[in-house]
Order: sequence, then structure tokens, then C-alpha cells
Amino acid sequence: MARWRDGRGTLVVHRGGGGATAVPLEIATSYRARTKGLLGRDGLEGAILLSPASGIHTFRMRMPIDVAYLDRRLNVIAVRTMQPGRLGRPRLRSRHVLEAQAGAMAEWGVGVGTRVTVETADGPP
Repeated sequence: MARWRDGRGTLVVHRGGGGATAVPLEIATSYRARTKGLLGRDGLEGAILLSPASGIHTFRMRMPIDVAYLDRRLNVIAVRTMQPGRLGRPRLRSRHVLEAQAGAMAEWGVGVGTRVTVETADGPP
């Protein structure tokens, strides 16, 4: 299973046909960073990766978000758009959760079956 530290990196969304999209990424792996997530923010440039995580909530959030649940191989197993004040259903196979502003995942080509990778200054986890 991938292991990262809190910090920044790049999310690479691998599209069919060999194309890829690079997205600025915040990485939240500590309990404190995962708990805070996007709470209290008005926006986000790119995405935030919560790891480990199998479910999320949007209580006290100010904006609707896209949520992608990832398995241990970083394959997308579900994508949802959630309004503030909701509790997301946990996904049993989910090991990581990506969050972004509503509409961003479709723009990047993130859907069920999409594979993503995470690049950090430290290299692979």
C-alpha cells in the first residue's frame, strides 16, 4: 500500500490512449490533516488526497465537492459530487479519497476505472 507524508505533490490522471493530466495535489496523511481536509475553505486549486480513508463527510464545508474513492492500486472505484452537510457512504475497497471542487473530476477525466498516480518530491512511496 502506498504511504505518503503530509505535503504537496502532483496527481497524474492517466487517460485512455496514453494521455495524462497533471493536477496540483495536497497530501493529507496525518490524523490532523485528514480531519481538517477542506473544512473552512472557499476553494481549492487542484485536489487533496486523504490517505488512508474509505469515507468522508462535508459537514462545515462551504462548497460542493467531487469525491473519488481509490483502491490500493490507485484505481478509481467510485466518483460522487457532494453538497455541503452530507455524509458520504464508506467504500469497503477504498484506501484513499481524492477531493476537489465540484466539476473538476469530470474536467480531468476522472471516472470509475481511471488510474491515477501520485508524484512527490520524495519520489514514489
